[in-house]
Amino acid sequence: MNEISTCKKCIAELIGTFWLVFGGCGAAVFACGLQGVGIGYVGVALAFGLTVLTMAYCIGHISGCHLNPAVSIGLWACGRMPGKDLVPYIVSQVVGAILGSLAIYAIISGFKGFDVATCTLAANGYGALSPDGAYSMGAGIVAEIVLTFIFLMVICGSTDKRAPQGFAPIAIGLCLTLIHLVSIPVTNTSVNPARSTGPDVVMSIIGQPNACEYLGQLWFFWVMPIAGALLAGLCYRLVFEKKEA
Repeated sequence: MNEISTCKKCIAELIGTFWLVFGGCGAAVFACGLQGVGIGYVGVALAFGLTVLTMAYCIGHISGCHLNPAVSIGLWACGRMPGKDLVPYIVSQVVGAILGSLAIYAIISGFKGFDVATCTLAANGYGALSPDGAYSMGAGIVAEIVLTFIFLMVICGSTDKRAPQGFAPIAIGLCLTLIHLVSIPVTNTSVNPARSTGPDVVMSIIGQPNACEYLGQLWFFWVMPIAGALLAGLCYRLVFEKKEA
């Protein structure tokens, strides 16, 4: 059997992360409040979960369908991913997220009531930049680390060779849905540094007035999810991974 090249894996990750951001953030931007009719947090949470579920069946057999630098780093810590693929995966995921955010902007800018000043593209934030400015940095730290930890545990467990085969995408997609139901009000839910980077970069490109403030918090949405993912990857590897005889 021919091994899939790193190039093909990276293209798969780029397309998959594009879909994650376009589908998830797009649902928040287009269908969660425009013209006074919205799908609410439940709808947005389902949109994010469905993007991962659908892409997992589409590209899971090609790249593993990480779509998230924290997932790639966590799986590397778990011993499930070779180090040589780590940087190419992360670059592809970030590019895919930026392209997804650009696609959202291309559509929303054609909306009759479009105002660049309110165009945050579903960006993440804490403190004054959290949804409704309601949750502190400390609350964001706990939410992003704990939820990313659980997300990686579900990924590691459901993709374990000992787990029922073929159901991992469902478990992972539903887990991401639940994560968003919990944390959209807190940070607008990251658990994914690429997903956080895409909107911030595009806001800077289009000259959104608060873009610098969001970019100033971007480090947070890299450090906290990666910390949670590393903890989960190491935990699963040391405690639950089957030791070879």
